[in-house]
Amino acid sequence: MAIKQELEKKEKRTCLHDKHVYLGAFMAPFGGYDMPIQYLGIAPEHTAVREKVGVFDVSHMGEVTVRGKDAERYVQHIFTNDVANAPVGKIYYGMMCYENGGTVDDLLVYKMGENDFFLVINAANIDKDWAWMQQQAEGFDIDLQNVSDEYGQIAVQGPEAEHVMETVLGLACSELVFYTVKTIGDIIVSRTGYTGEDGFEIYAKPEQIRGFWDKLIDAGVQPCGLGCRDTLRFEVGLPLYGDELSEEISPVMAGLTMFVKFDKAEFIGREALLKQKTEGTARKLVGIELADKAIPRHGYTVLKDGKPIGEVTTGYHTLSTDKSVCMALIDTEHAKLDTEVEIQIRKKTFPGKVVKKRFYDKHYKK
Repeated sequence: MAIKQELEKKEKRTCLHDKHVYLGAFMAPFGGYDMPIQYLGIAPEHTAVREKVGVFDVSHMGEVTVRGKDAERYVQHIFTNDVANAPVGKIYYGMMCYENGGTVDDLLVYKMGENDFFLVINAANIDKDWAWMQQQAEGFDIDLQNVSDEYGQIAVQGPEAEHVMETVLGLACSELVFYTVKTIGDIIVSRTGYTGEDGFEIYAKPEQIRGFWDKLIDAGVQPCGLGCRDTLRFEVGLPLYGDELSEEISPVMAGLTMFVKFDKAEFIGREALLKQKTEGTARKLVGIELADKAIPRHGYTVLKDGKPIGEVTTGYHTLSTDKSVCMALIDTEHAKLDTEVEIQIRKKTFPGKVVKKRFYDKHYKK
């Protein structure tokens, strides 16, 4: 009991923690927080988001504000995508990279106003990212603030998300298109999603988030845990930092070069990434489909003619397509579509073939 209590002390709790416990969620550590993994189960929660609507607590995510005369120049310096002359209300996805091209983190950059940016970073990387951002701020006339503790965040995801946002929460959001943001009072509402379905994110003070959560649950919206958040993002080929991106896995290796704008004057890691794009990389992230229903898991070995050529990054028997598939980082020479490979699962090997990383079509509102 004493050991369990000591472990619980080490995990942070979001502003909705007590509500998850009340609803009977299975809780587990993730990104330094005690987070809900599932309520009813991964399958019914996954289906709710694909067919109707679900709500996620994502208050563990980090938020950083960049304001001041050099705000845009600073963001351009640390971010692979191009925010130059971005319209207010636009959101960009991209990476922060080290000089060698390795990934510090992947993130969203919100253009909130002239010389005003809102950066959303991964929970497990908050401390690392914040230290790195501070190091890069020298010589820039900016006000850089880590505001992660000031915000709670929920994500409303699924085909009925817009209807629920407007009728249950009273938040006018129908004019938002994909990857845009607006403020409603002191609430930030964006339309991005990490599930492959239409969806919104709400950033607000913790007490406001608690109120929104209660309204959604009272209206019958399915609470969803991080378990189905992973299966949903995986099916549509979206990366998870620590699996498909890391200090060792660059955006080029992960197949995310479209979010790296080499025509920018400069950004950290540009030269290394340009070299990777021009000369190629030793390994490449691919999709693999197994002929069998065995499930490939993170870290399992990928083989070609019995010889190791890479490792699985994420794998599932997909709920939407009923196939055993995975993403894997493998030697580039074997990354061509339809290449036959095998995956070592425990003491057996299972045949498969290289396929596209998107296993299910996205349904965003453009």
